[in-house]
Amino acid sequence: MRSPLSIRDQQRLAGVHPDLVRVVERARLAVPFIVVEGLRTKERQAKLVAIGASRTLNSRHLTGHAVDLAYWLDDGDGVPETGEVRWDWPLARQVAAAMKAAAEAEGVALVWGGDWASFPDGPHFELDRRSYP
Repeated sequence: MRSPLSIRDQQRLAGVHPDLVRVVERARLAVPFIVVEGLRTKERQAKLVAIGASRTLNSRHLTGHAVDLAYWLDDGDGVPETGEVRWDWPLARQVAAAMKAAAEAEGVALVWGGDWASFPDGPHFELDRRSYP
């Protein structure tokens, strides 16, 4: 099967756990989104904590067990750079529903950051630590 993801998205998934990549690819068939970020360096994570975009230096992004996704409104040319990236919650919930359905279909334990009570993170998806330590 050819990946439904753009070359840019595939590059951003480099180093991400293959089970999570499968889920992202399946979900992308249902909802338009872009991969914002996958694997991170410790330095990048520290910067995100410093600006308040993250609360942990022990992110699942550091091990390739997490991705950030954003809803993408294609302007018709299929190029993410010219479409509109959207961060609003109703659209994040659409991405989450597609990711959860894809995870279930793939048999992958997934956690959505939007379900977190203390620091809801709509773009964030990670493999469940109980199944993927």
